[in-house]
Amino acid sequence: MSQNLRLTTEYIKHKIGDFEPEIGIILGTGLEGLVNDIDIEHTLTYADIPDFCISTLGFHTGELIFGTLNGKRIVAMKGRLHYYEGYDMKQITFPVRVMKILGITKLFVSNASGALNPSYRNGDLMIIEDHINMQHDNPLRGRDADDLGPQFPDMSQPYDLDMINLGMDIAKKNNITCHKGVYVSVSGPNLETKAEYRFLRTIGADAVGMSTVPEVIVANYMSLPVFAIAVLTDECFPDKLKAVSVEEIIAVAKEAEPRMTLLLKELITAIK
Repeated sequence: MSQNLRLTTEYIKHKIGDFEPEIGIILGTGLEGLVNDIDIEHTLTYADIPDFCISTLGFHTGELIFGTLNGKRIVAMKGRLHYYEGYDMKQITFPVRVMKILGITKLFVSNASGALNPSYRNGDLMIIEDHINMQHDNPLRGRDADDLGPQFPDMSQPYDLDMINLGMDIAKKNNITCHKGVYVSVSGPNLETKAEYRFLRTIGADAVGMSTVPEVIVANYMSLPVFAIAVLTDECFPDKLKAVSVEEIIAVAKEAEPRMTLLLKELITAIK
């Protein structure tokens, strides 16, 4: 992996010149609108970047965006990668390693999730304060000589507490319905059964999705502070579960996206 990282970062640095990003952003399903607020300087297509995987999903663009947002230098993934697309964990978290080497000091992650907590509703936001990993693999499995972190990283505080508290304050100030909760990550791509939703709620999850945790594990491995936020796009309550389509999930994400974007923009402006 060390050689792959070197080749990838050399290619990107050649393309972006002296631009040095300080914040990395991963934009989830239906949540790419934040890019419209970035003063873009460089756009690189995943397919053109050495050792980057392409997104196989039609609703993910697959571009690495470099620019400024409210005075901060940003690198944003316009479209993330998922384990269920057939990639392994190292492949889908490779961009996080690359962003760290390029210079980012904080990582922001967004996703679309299903609500497990019965007090949550479609369109609400949830800042992730902890997670449960139910995926079948781990991006740190095996030993890579990349010297980016320890073999056994601590995960006692995977999400940055100061950014969590600041994010909640921003939501309150802007009258945005926003919760703090536990996110459980499953492999997908199918949605869950009633029994599975009941189980996930029983073990302590407030929302469920198919991403985020692998990237957060790698970020913690590299001592990179993380802020993660979920848009709740469907209500996964076993006793009144209704069938839902991907199109409906994306539509709810799009409707809630301006609220998430506002929160992220103000948070990025406020952090030191």
